[in-house]
Amino acid sequence: MKVLVPVKRVVDYNVKVRVKSDQSGVDIANVKMSMNPFDEIGVEEATRLKEKGAATEVIAVSCGVAQCQETLRTAMAIGADRGILVQTDVELQPLAVAKLLKVIAEKEQPGLIILGKQAIDDDANQTGQMLAAMLGWSQATFASKIELGEGVARVTREVDGGLETIELKLPAIVTTDLRLNEPRYVTLPNIMKAKKKQLDTFSPEDLGVDVNPRLKTLKVSEPPSRSAGVKVPDVAALIDKLKNEAKVV
Repeated sequence: MKVLVPVKRVVDYNVKVRVKSDQSGVDIANVKMSMNPFDEIGVEEATRLKEKGAATEVIAVSCGVAQCQETLRTAMAIGADRGILVQTDVELQPLAVAKLLKVIAEKEQPGLIILGKQAIDDDANQTGQMLAAMLGWSQATFASKIELGEGVARVTREVDGGLETIELKLPAIVTTDLRLNEPRYVTLPNIMKAKKKQLDTFSPEDLGVDVNPRLKTLKVSEPPSRSAGVKVPDVAALIDKLKNEAKVV
């Protein structure tokens, strides 16, 4: 069974992002970029499934600028067998990404697609659900455990009230949560091996997909700065401030 793992190139989670002076977006010039952490968990899970013998091939897919090749090489260093890049300079929105992944899924015919529940740059949490709807496949979001059986996948997912375990018919879409696994450290020998692995490049036009944005960003602004805390002498003063200033009780 093939496992398809979409990966996104985002600003590294350790970087404090800066908003452009004209508020048109986030400044990514000379900023460290890396693989979206939730997608990294997806690559790790797919690699573990292959190591268990439940999967035969792991294919990493990325959509975006040419530098996404670096992200794909990282995925291949973790354990993906080959990579596919859909190269475009257009700012891709979740619907466009889902359309591109649908075409690739129809071409590759994977039994399972594992992707991060959301990207840490736009926090959209939409691509997995849109892709499942387009393909007409079963889906399980926010997965913290995945077990494959004969033609089915059992997924434990994190919900507001605790954990929920569901069984899906394959092929299926699974989106990862933080507690699914701990991605392995990428070693230098594996990085060198990844450079020799197959990486195919397509354009959206090659796949017959229109990726022009449907939404327009009007303004990006910094969150308001938090005011300093104050010390209160006793419980009565605390309650008074909560009632009359914060107005939360």
